[in-house]
Amino acid sequence: MSGKSADRPELGHCLKALRNGDTLVVWRLDRLGRSLPDLVGIVSSLEQEGVAFESITERIETTSAAGKLIFHVFAALAEFERNLIRERTRAGLAAARARGRKGGRKPALDDRQVREIRALLRDPEIQVTDVARRYGVSRTTLYRYVGSPKSSAVV
Repeated sequence: MSGKSADRPELGHCLKALRNGDTLVVWRLDRLGRSLPDLVGIVSSLEQEGVAFESITERIETTSAAGKLIFHVFAALAEFERNLIRERTRAGLAAARARGRKGGRKPALDDRQVREIRALLRDPEIQVTDVARRYGVSRTTLYRYVGSPKSSAVV
């Protein structure tokens, strides 16, 4: 089993359960392997164990020579498609960065709010829970911005 499939425990369990004469059926080729070598390696291992392979979407079976050829063609196309998607995603993110856009979630608190919170927490009469509620964040989020209760940043 390849390293990538070893990172996928359910796939590992499935492959170990297969016996000579079984057929592994998947919905799409890209559901089985993450790269062409990974996919070919898995199907080759299945072949050595006497296990047939079938992909429903691509209508591929590896019990015949023609089926094996079609498998390799579709596996290459599936990897090509994944690479295209990856390239488009990277290009889109780079274009967004060039326009000044950042990815990810909007910060829960801005710098002004963090300064206000630190000032409030210097008062021993004010509870962290009350400050968190006032700013509409959890205590955990508040601590992430201003430091832990034992930290000198809070006091």
